[in-house]
Amino acid sequence: MPEVQRIDVRGPRFAASITAVLLLIATFLSLIGISTQRATGFFAYQPLADKTYGIDTWAVASASLGARVADPGFLLVLVIAALFLWGVVSPRTAPWGVLYRRVVQPRLAPPTEFEDPRPPRFAQGVGLFVTVVGLLLHLAGVPWALPIAAAAAFIAAFLNAVFGLCLGCQLYLLLQRAGLIGRRRPSAA
Repeated sequence: MPEVQRIDVRGPRFAASITAVLLLIATFLSLIGISTQRATGFFAYQPLADKTYGIDTWAVASASLGARVADPGFLLVLVIAALFLWGVVSPRTAPWGVLYRRVVQPRLAPPTEFEDPRPPRFAQGVGLFVTVVGLLLHLAGVPWALPIAAAAAFIAAFLNAVFGLCLGCQLYLLLQRAGLIGRRRPSAA
């Protein structure tokens, strides 16, 4: 089995730092957007002063698809999902990795710790999954889906950036130990 090239552990943490900031902004924007707003309407025959028979729904559920897409929180989470996709498909050319290797890493001491690139790449896939689920549920009109997905991804990115705890990497290692991904077990012949 060929040896896997190792990467500087500081690179994924740098990317997680930028991603965490973007996700914090996305969480805030989605909290003040249509995903969490209530839309109150009334039947045509009901007086405005009497709310007994009012129709109380979520704004995202009654908004048009165009309004859901135009929500600033949605747009930023969409950009973040695209960045996660880039990190999964081509990690060597992903913007935060390139920025780290070209601008930040030359100014630091040589790396002393290295890691397998597969767990951070898997973690990017987990981030992609979480954000895409939030985006799709938001488009389907599910209230609170977008801020919850953005907040969950933010928590994971924050833990990686600040404490070096990569939840997606831990999930990768757990699935690898279970034999579901990663190493191929030799088949009994």
